[in-house]
Amino acid sequence: MRHTIAAPRPVGCTIALPTSKSISNRLLLLNVLCRSSRLPANLSASDDTAVMLKALQSDMSLVDVGAAGTSMRFLTAYLATLDGRHTITGSERMKQRPIGILVDALRQLGARIDYAEAEGYPPLHIEGRRLTGGVISLPGNVSSQYISALMMVAPVMEQGLELHLEGKVISQPYIAMTQRLMILFGIAPEWDGRTIRVPHGSYRHAHMQVEADWSAASYWYAIAALAPGCRFTLEGLERDSSQGDSAVADIARRLGVQTTFVDGGIEIARTADPEPTLHYDFNRQPDLTQTFVVLCCLMGVHFSFGGVESLRIKETDRMAALTAEMAKLGYGIDTNGTDTLEWNGRTTAPAPGTPVIDTYKDHRMAMAFAPAALLRPIVIDDPMVVTKSYPTFWDHLAAAGFDIDTQD
Repeated sequence: MRHTIAAPRPVGCTIALPTSKSISNRLLLLNVLCRSSRLPANLSASDDTAVMLKALQSDMSLVDVGAAGTSMRFLTAYLATLDGRHTITGSERMKQRPIGILVDALRQLGARIDYAEAEGYPPLHIEGRRLTGGVISLPGNVSSQYISALMMVAPVMEQGLELHLEGKVISQPYIAMTQRLMILFGIAPEWDGRTIRVPHGSYRHAHMQVEADWSAASYWYAIAALAPGCRFTLEGLERDSSQGDSAVADIARRLGVQTTFVDGGIEIARTADPEPTLHYDFNRQPDLTQTFVVLCCLMGVHFSFGGVESLRIKETDRMAALTAEMAKLGYGIDTNGTDTLEWNGRTTAPAPGTPVIDTYKDHRMAMAFAPAALLRPIVIDDPMVVTKSYPTFWDHLAAAGFDIDTQD
């Protein structure tokens, strides 16, 4: 399937954003760890959360997470503590995403885990048991989901957990989110930025309502930046959010987009010219990188973005994907080493005709490139990958005045 997208008449509108899958998936695991049958309110309708919920409600002997990376990491840690024999697997891309660091950490804590196919990658055979816990070290520059997974299951370990993070620590807001939610469920991890200590203990149930997703808001910031005169109301976003991607408001301000908090959400509109250059370290918000790479190029804003090394192990190699797909629009993106993306105004010959943007089975590729239709028609290949996090994205885009023609 493909969507051909054009935007002849962009209009401001009110958008009921999806709720956060990052919060939803953490709450689902905490919920089962405190043995509650009462689900959190307003759970994300995303594929990733549906996978997590289905797995936790199954007999857990065979779990297929598909492309849901969060579910793979969280459930691997949980299954290691759950009596019985379990197998966890996923899509072909999931089988290419490394999980050895998490497996090694769990083994050090007493887990019994074997690789079913390639060493260091899913699928996994897990013999669940009570873990001893203790003191371990983990590189801080790998997926924060490994760290969050270990934190959440640590209270059921006999000795709890003392986790030392080595080197650069990336995606810190996601670790802080996990810490904040655990505290609400009655377990208080200590974290000094380098060492995380989680005591042995019992969770208590806490009923929560999931807030809207700031990551999803980023695409509307991009549309607002490219459509002066359009004002969007984004419902469900909170000022005091645990989501690191709430930083999108400050980053977009440098591109001329103003954020106003109102009852029940925010209003955004472009009210100023963008800064000519943008330097930013996405270490804390890697999922915003694609949005701002595309947006800055379209606005003619030169940029240097650091802290993006984790993009290579996401749903696809996002650094390579961005470089390839931006070239189709005529922009020459440079990768400086393993952790920097740059654009200094270099252009290339754009693809002839209507450019076809490949999504690489990555929801954020589809949504980050969609605003480009404000400047020229584009084709998005495999557009329904957005259901991973934002199932109503194309409906919302149509409500904002985009023309979307679907071809099978």
